Amino acid sequence: MPQRPPRVVIVGAGPSGLFAANALLKNNADVRIDVLDRLPTPYGLLRYGVAPDHASMQGIQRALAAPFASDRVRFFGMVELGRTIAQEELVEGYDAVIYAAGASEDRRLGVPGEDLPGSRSAREFVAWYCGHPDAEPQSLAGVRSAVAFGVGNVAIDVARVLAAPHDRIVDTDMPVPVVAELRAAQVRDVFVVGRRGPQHASFTTPELRELLTLPGVQPVLDPADLDGIDEEGLDRRVTGNLAALREVLGRHVPDARVRLHLLFWWRPVAFEGDPDLTEVVLERTAPDDDDRVVGTGELRRVDADLALRAIGYRGRRLPGVPFDDVHGVVPHEAGRVLEEHGARRANEYVVGWIKRGPVGVIGTNKSDAAATVATLLADLDAGQLPSPTGPDAAAVLAARGVVPSTFEDWQRIDAEELARGVPYGRPRIKVATWHALTELVRHGRAGGPLTHEDDPGPEEPEDA
Repeated sequence: MPQRPPRVVIVGAGPSGLFAANALLKNNADVRIDVLDRLPTPYGLLRYGVAPDHASMQGIQRALAAPFASDRVRFFGMVELGRTIAQEELVEGYDAVIYAAGASEDRRLGVPGEDLPGSRSAREFVAWYCGHPDAEPQSLAGVRSAVAFGVGNVAIDVARVLAAPHDRIVDTDMPVPVVAELRAAQVRDVFVVGRRGPQHASFTTPELRELLTLPGVQPVLDPADLDGIDEEGLDRRVTGNLAALREVLGRHVPDARVRLHLLFWWRPVAFEGDPDLTEVVLERTAPDDDDRVVGTGELRRVDADLALRAIGYRGRRLPGVPFDDVHGVVPHEAGRVLEEHGARRANEYVVGWIKRGPVGVIGTNKSDAAATVATLLADLDAGQLPSPTGPDAAAVLAARGVVPSTFEDWQRIDAEELARGVPYGRPRIKVATWHALTELVRHGRAGGPLTHEDDPGPEEPEDA
């Protein structure tokens, strides 16, 4: 009797999940893979977290799409764990389950006034300009001064989008309402605030240089922040960042549109305004004898019509899956999911940010996924995985009358986005509402009628 091919289900069609699918295909000639996602669009963070003006990053999409070219891989979109299908059903229906859900919650600052209107999450702001269908519209009306808290690439991205010249914005796949809002914005000051020094910042040097050299943007930096830094033993990224910052000291940009203030060794202690945010109160910080950051008592007030916290993401608990609430990750050993008390789950695995926390760049997920897949395949070869006792996702969903979206549906959405960009000379325009996405899925047509909120409207005006 021929041996049954192993079945693996991956929960999440972002970079970590698709890198895992690729690794499975390359290392097991028989495996059958189902990839589930609650959206009808794959690629996760690559599609909805990478700034649209970084088109070069979108080239990674070709690598992520590779598994879908195999007849051993199926995509089930619009399927949500815990709502459309239960965790227990996946465990019973497959030889192995891989959780690749990412990190979809943001950390908070924990200071008074943080919930004032005008104080927002950078994650929400990024989702808006990337065209995520869950995103709330972000108004920039009346915003003259904006503050981003954090010194990672997310803070760099939101600062760049706010400070960028119009011609850079319109040459992206941003939804038309987003482009219109950014074009109408009158932001004059952008602050990037970090509680430690520039030598501790986690942004990457190319992204920092890109921000510092935006046309019409005047960098403002206290030279004292770069004094006395011992560069011995620092890695290349950090020394590159320090060099980039030193290059802008004393630089004068004539007729600058925007002033970019880089404030190191400051932390927020209060947000103020009535009823909306108008100011943030910062406190000067310094390292203590144990190299912990402490306040010095020196205060500074900064005008702020918009404050965006970009101090890190954390994972969200998945229904039926163990979770470490302190660190915001699924507990694991070498990618094997563990119960909170340390016992191993028989056939459950984890990859990506929900495994290790929101660290690294998109490419970091490739080696991370390969490590977990190596563990899974070793367990499979050793006969340590229980055989499935229930139906797979396709059978479970069919029995409930649920019709998931397919990779072919995504290709139709993709074609529609490309077509929408043609009249504007843009690479694409994202389909950014649930209504329009599901219409393309359900009716199987490209170029169907647009909803009111998705209507591009009149031709975009030329820049003055």
